[in-house]
Amino acid sequence: MTTPQRSKVKVVIVDDHKLFRKGILELVNDFEGFSVAWEAEHGKDFINKLEQDNLPEIILLDISMPVMDGYQTAEWLTKHYPDIKVLALSMHNDDNSILRMLKCGVNGYILKNADPSELEKALRTLETQGTYYSSKVAELAIKSLNNKKKEVRPDLSAREIEFLKLVCTELPYKSFAPLLNIHPRVVESTRETLFRKLEVESRVGLVIYAIRHGIYKIE
Repeated sequence: MTTPQRSKVKVVIVDDHKLFRKGILELVNDFEGFSVAWEAEHGKDFINKLEQDNLPEIILLDISMPVMDGYQTAEWLTKHYPDIKVLALSMHNDDNSILRMLKCGVNGYILKNADPSELEKALRTLETQGTYYSSKVAELAIKSLNNKKKEVRPDLSAREIEFLKLVCTELPYKSFAPLLNIHPRVVESTRETLFRKLEVESRVGLVIYAIRHGIYKIE
């Protein structure tokens, strides 16, 4: 009896440059297990083409686009389709652009001048772990936040501190339960509590907080 083949992860490219889209399309289609379902020129075009019975799993999203840019599109997706993973793929490497996209809820951010191998790594990490941020982006974000005045650290329980330490590893959330000796639902509730308490909206926000406040130290 033959094992049925696993369906490919559906990717959508949202970028206003046609030649760039075509290049990324060929690249992604060459990655094993991934396939570009369709393309869009901007956020509004993406929304118009979106079909309920053919939703993508990952979106490669540019920032600077006409009609509806990457910030607006990311916010719309976070509100209406939070389960769709969004990877920002942009030339913008300034702190403000990166932090703004993170606040809009993207799951990952890499630069357009990244190597193809990093794009493939980003897609696979998004699929398995839910988030991916290049080292360059992480350095910029941490540098920006460290230059700002630190807020008073709220009271954190021992469990929340251990949770933050695990967040800084590459382990998926589902691995936290046995390590912390808690029920998987408690993992979800702890994460949501920390999002509210620390006023962050993503895993990278938790990581940056942990680093800034000495809960996790970069060796």
